[in-house]
Amino acid sequence: MAALAAQTTELARRFAHDGFFVLEGVVPASDLALLRRECDRLVGERDREMDRLGVDVIDLDHRGRRYFLHAYDTSPDVRRFLFSDLMAEVARTALGDTVYVFNEQFVVKAAERGIRFGWHQDSGFIGYPHARYLTCWIPLDDVSEANGTVSLLPYSRAGTRDVVEHVRDEETNDMIGYTGADAGDPVVVSAGSIVCFSSTVFHRSGPNTTEHPRRVYVAQYSSAPLLDEQRSAPRHLAEALLIGAERVTASDRDR
Repeated sequence: MAALAAQTTELARRFAHDGFFVLEGVVPASDLALLRRECDRLVGERDREMDRLGVDVIDLDHRGRRYFLHAYDTSPDVRRFLFSDLMAEVARTALGDTVYVFNEQFVVKAAERGIRFGWHQDSGFIGYPHARYLTCWIPLDDVSEANGTVSLLPYSRAGTRDVVEHVRDEETNDMIGYTGADAGDPVVVSAGSIVCFSSTVFHRSGPNTTEHPRRVYVAQYSSAPLLDEQRSAPRHLAEALLIGAERVTASDRDR
């Protein structure tokens, strides 16, 4: 935490200029272990649901290939991590003194079968105007180009900081927002690192060609509650983490 605090100004500058920054090996070993455990639990539950329905695809999930799984409602350990001192400091660095938990999910590419995920902006999945938010991409396994790490396209090379129209890929159900020739910058880091990028940064990931799964936990934060299109209710979560640089306790959120 002290090392992060010392870098805050430079990291905030990178986030504003490029749209992202990377923190290597900052997640404590105990938190990394609990995230891995919960990820494996949820993959097993999703496969059993596909068995029950007699299908191999549910939404963006492809059996034995790729999974997007939420843990917030079923895992107190994951909720504790989302509201931890570490994540509060990371989110504050990117977003400022007021921060809300917006969304979270595990993203898994299976060994030797995990398929690619095309160029997109996270904001491209929201079909109406909204404030950009922060994605914290946390590998639970060491990541490389071989196992399908994320590649990022800096604002300067994307040619825009704004949300662009995305088109659905009929084969994978992915939303695609960039078709240019730039291959982006692949992120090669150890498990427990945090890749922090704006929801308007283009990113993609390749297939996992290794013998082991590539597991990632994604935590997303916003500087204000992100509401649905009617502005009548939160789109996902809207749980306060910081208000005016002050931590919000669980009892405060329950009031």
